[in-house]
Amino acid sequence: MTIRRTASALLLAVVANAAQANTVLSESFDNVATLPASGWAQINLSTAPVGQPWFQGNAGIFTAASGAPNAYIAANFLSTGSTTGAISNWLITPEIALDSSSVLSFMFRAAGDGFLDKVEVRLSTNGASTNVADFSSLIGSFQASTDTGWVGLSYTLGSVAVPTTGRLAFRYVVDNVAIAGNYVGIDDVVVTSAIPEPGTWLLMGLGVAGLLLRRRVTA
Repeated sequence: MTIRRTASALLLAVVANAAQANTVLSESFDNVATLPASGWAQINLSTAPVGQPWFQGNAGIFTAASGAPNAYIAANFLSTGSTTGAISNWLITPEIALDSSSVLSFMFRAAGDGFLDKVEVRLSTNGASTNVADFSSLIGSFQASTDTGWVGLSYTLGSVAVPTTGRLAFRYVVDNVAIAGNYVGIDDVVVTSAIPEPGTWLLMGLGVAGLLLRRRVTA
C-alpha cells in the first residue's frame, strides 16, 4: 500500500510539473547593445533610404514599464529616411523551443500624438532562420494613435501543432510616415511553456517504474 501511494504521488508530481510554466525566454532590454550576442536579430526593410534600427528606449519620451527609466527597446518614424516612406522594421527573438502551450507576453506602448503606430507579432517555426518570408504566421497586432500607456499583451501559440524550434518577431509597421508613425516601445518580453523538458518526464517515469518493479519483486 505504501509503495502504491508513493507511485501515485510521483505520478501527481509529473502532472503538477506539466502544469507549471517553464520560462523559455525573458528579456527586459536593460542594454539593447548586448542583444545580438544573445541571439536577437534586427532587419529593417523600410523604404530607402533606410533609417535607424530598434534602439535603447528614450526616457525623455516615456520611461520603461519596469527597471531603469530607459530599460526598454524602441523604434520610431525615423526607421525610414523618406518623408513619405513606409516602415517595416523587424525585431526578432533568438531561436527558442516552441509548442502548442507556448505563451508570449510583453509590454507595449505607443506614443501616438495623433500619428498611428502599429506593431505586429509574427511566428516562424523554421528553426534559426531570420528570413522574414518564414514569419508568415501573424499571431497578433496592436495599434493606437494616442499614448496608450504601457499595455500588457499576451498571445498563445496554439498553432504550433508539433514541438519545434523557431523565432518570434515584432514588426513595427507604418504605411506612410507623412501621415502616420511616431514612437513605440516594447518591454518585459517573456515566453513560457507548460510542457516540461523531456528529461523531467524520463526521470519521473523511471522513478514510478522502479517502485512498481520493487513491489512486484517483493510481493
